[in-house]
Parts: sequence; structure tokens; C-alpha cells
Amino acid sequence: MVSPVLLEVGSRSGRYGIHIEPGSAARVSALLDGAGVPRRRFLVSNPTVWRLHEQTFAGVTPEEPILIPDGERHKTLQTVGRIYDALIRAHADRASAIVAVGGGVLGDTAGFAAATYLRGIPHVQIPTTLLAQVDSAVGGKVGVNHAQGKNLIGAFHPPALVVVDPALLVTLPRREFRAGLYEVVKYGVIASRPLFDRVAASLAALFRRDPDALIPIVVESCRIKASVVEEDERETGRRRTLNFGHTVGHALEAVTKYRRFRHGEAVGYGMLRTTRRSWLGSCTSCCRRRSASAKSSRTSRRTSLPRRCARSACPGRRIFRLQADVTRSRAL
Repeated sequence: MVSPVLLEVGSRSGRYGIHIEPGSAARVSALLDGAGVPRRRFLVSNPTVWRLHEQTFAGVTPEEPILIPDGERHKTLQTVGRIYDALIRAHADRASAIVAVGGGVLGDTAGFAAATYLRGIPHVQIPTTLLAQVDSAVGGKVGVNHAQGKNLIGAFHPPALVVVDPALLVTLPRREFRAGLYEVVKYGVIASRPLFDRVAASLAALFRRDPDALIPIVVESCRIKASVVEEDERETGRRRTLNFGHTVGHALEAVTKYRRFRHGEAVGYGMLRTTRRSWLGSCTSCCRRRSASAKSSRTSRRTSLPRRCARSACPGRRIFRLQADVTRSRAL
């Protein structure tokens, strides 16, 4: 039996907990009561998640669930308006709370609705994707997209509680799981070489959703995110490191109209591109000469890191190889 892990995050509005435990979704009502979440709760999810997990969460509230469309292209003010409409019809007041059950898009959208309805009501994040469990559910950044760019409309609205149940990932499609792993790789690159090496060494077990492999990377990722957010909640300094790979990633998502790439996939490409731009400055002269030679060849048009490097510890080589391993894991 795996012992629960409770992490705490400080914010301007107080401290909140991240409860990490397999099976915790089955007793989420008790966890919400323990965190002081208002008793009138409105569950926001999407049809896909609700079809898979209705039996688990049906007892959280007697209120009808608010189901919104799934997918990044629905992360809009129009979708937020649908949540407002349901809350107003139900006469929700400031003694109400939103419980977001779903992935990153769902959590961002429902969290923004909570931040803006009646100038702010509490919300709880129950992430059902790996990406949301290790990243987007933690930190209080909520918002939606605009036609001119991703996440341009938003707020900082920390949750009252984050409930992370790794057992929910059993129903996650392989592609979505793989996309979430790229965010874990990000944490390894910016903050923890042991985490990076752990992912590289345990890909097969991770894709089997083996708890012994999965739970440690979820806990460590949340621990890193919590530490960064507590130090820099409003992203004026250290928190910017969490955007590694995101500038290029967001551009890829936008130009493909949020239909081609999962967010984690776009971030993976963004990390590769960013690493390529900075790699030559930190690598050996041998690597620089090899890359310069490759650029002059006819086969250099593809944007990828050089396949060989004079140093086994070269950061560019490590990132490229792990990205390739994660991508190839679709065959596992």
C-alpha cells in the first residue's frame, strides 16, 4: 500500500495542499471537507472524463455536473460563459465552490470561471491527465486562449486543494500519457538531474503505469513546481524557468489551430528547439565543428540536434536521446 503524500504550497491568499495518493478520488468528499471547501459544490468536467469516471465522482455533490467541450480549441471565453450560465441558473453564491475534474484545459477553464464568477469563488483541482497532475493543476495560473494567442486571458487564482490520484491515469490514452511525460522531462532539465535520469531509466515501467515507477515522478514534479511557485507566485523571476520550451510550443499550437499537437508534444518540440539554440555555446569545439559542417550539407534542413557528440554528458545529447526514447515508446 502506498502512503499518501501531502505537499503544501504558499500563496498570497494562504496555503493549500496537494494530496497525492492512489485511490484518493474515491474519498474526495472527505478530503474536500477536511480542506474547508464550501459544502455547495459544482463539478465541472467534460463528456469524455465524465463517461469514464462518473461513478467515482457522482457522490461529490447533488448538483448536476457542468459538462463543457473537450479540447484546446474550446478553451475560450465562450466556454467559460457556459459555466457562468449553469452557475447562475443554480443560484450559486460565494458560499459555493467549483470542483474541476479533467485535464489541463478543463482545469484552466474551470479555474478561470471560479476566479471571475462573483469576483472569485473557491475551486478544487482533480487532474485526470499526467500533464495536469505534474504541472497545470498546481500553481494557480488559470485562463483561456484568445484568437491572437494562447493563455492571453487569465488570472492567478490558487486552488483550495489539489487531489492527485495516479490511479486515474489508467484510463488515459497512450498519446496523452506520453505528452505529459514531456513536462516531467522539463522538470528534470530545469531542476533535477536525478528526475531526468529516473525517467530515462524507467520508460517501459512508466508506460505500464507501474505505481512504483509513476508515483515518484509525480511527487517529485509536484514538489519542484510547489517550490518554484511558493518562491515566485506571480512569475516575475524563477517561475519563468517553468516556461522552458513553452514559447515555441505555444506558437506551434497556435499556428496549427490547436488541432495537431497535444500541449506536451508542442512543449517537447519547444525544448528541443530551445536546446538547439543554446547547445552550441556550451558544447565542445568538436561538436560545434560537426554542427557547422552539417548545416552546410543538403541534409541539414531538418531541425534536429546532431546525432553524435564528443561528450557523453553533453546536455543537448541527453535531452535529444530522451525525447527520442519517449517518442519511440508508442511501440511499447
